[in-house]
Amino acid sequence: MSASILEHFSSLPDFRVDRHKLYPLPEMLLLVVCAVLSGAEGWEAMEEFGKEKLDWLRKFAPFANGIPSHDCIATVISRLRPKAFQSCFVNWTRAVAEATGGEVVAVDGKSARGSRDRRRGKQALHMVSAWGCRNRLVLGQEATEEKSNEITAIPKLLELLELEGCIVTIDAMGCQTKIAAQIIDQGGDYVLGLKGNQSTLHEEVEEFFTTARAGEFAHVVHDYTEETDKDHGRLEVRRYWVTEELSTLSDTARWSALRSIGLVERECWIEDRHTVERRVFINSIPADAKRFAHAVRGHWGIENRLHWRLDVVFDEDASRIRKGNAPAILTSIRHLCMNLFEQEPSKLRLAQKRRKAAWNDDYRAKVVFG
Repeated sequence: MSASILEHFSSLPDFRVDRHKLYPLPEMLLLVVCAVLSGAEGWEAMEEFGKEKLDWLRKFAPFANGIPSHDCIATVISRLRPKAFQSCFVNWTRAVAEATGGEVVAVDGKSARGSRDRRRGKQALHMVSAWGCRNRLVLGQEATEEKSNEITAIPKLLELLELEGCIVTIDAMGCQTKIAAQIIDQGGDYVLGLKGNQSTLHEEVEEFFTTARAGEFAHVVHDYTEETDKDHGRLEVRRYWVTEELSTLSDTARWSALRSIGLVERECWIEDRHTVERRVFINSIPADAKRFAHAVRGHWGIENRLHWRLDVVFDEDASRIRKGNAPAILTSIRHLCMNLFEQEPSKLRLAQKRRKAAWNDDYRAKVVFG
């Protein structure tokens, strides 16, 4: 695995003049990845980790000049090019991930709130990520400074990915005709959430299902499935309807390969609280309720499996690293660390794995180097 990481990131451009390089870039990346993997949250902690674990690090790279200062680490990492880093990241992920037909690729954005710098008028970093639901790996990411720019970031992210045979799920922000066409052109299918940004289509699909349900779907060809989860005083019932009846919708020709529409209803009871949430979707997949449910469920996983763990386990929102490109690079490195932990086959929770990586040199070597 060490050779794989160093090999796939060897093409990352280094802005420094050769004669001034006391610390080779691959060594610095290895240091930062291992430090973040082991719980380091800031530049000083990365330097401290390196000094404490220098003998261990020298088993995998020379570190002839020892460990760089935290200022040196910050300067180098903050001046790396995010796009070049993301390209290396995607190539590495392709090498370690098993290609699976029918994979659900969930695309969603998350803001790193701590990266906002009011004094310099800098908005918080917003990163759009692609999550492979079956492999449970981050497949790629694209950085933007504002949530509204997801519309421009998503196509750039999709270009990096191999979508042949995959179902791409995106929430309402990415429900755009050009994005749908791009997914189809790249050999994938889509399941796209609808909201107010496609107000006419949203209203038409909602009205269709409201009428169909009122008539108990009489004379409406459709498919239906239901799921129930019950644990710790919480009961949730999820209902999925999907149909290829599109005759009541206007302007469907604008949507490449549009084949079906779907409705999801989540009804939840927690003690004396009762909630009902409904969402509608447009899809290029046929009216197969179980396949539709699999895609929607996969998209919900990006919140629990990726965003929640970045905040709770990696404490991303609390990070005050704001220098240059460092917020984007560090987010990508956290994604890389999550992928490394997912590749490690033990049944430990992510927080337990990170704690063990901090304490146990042999375990850390196993996670990073295989």
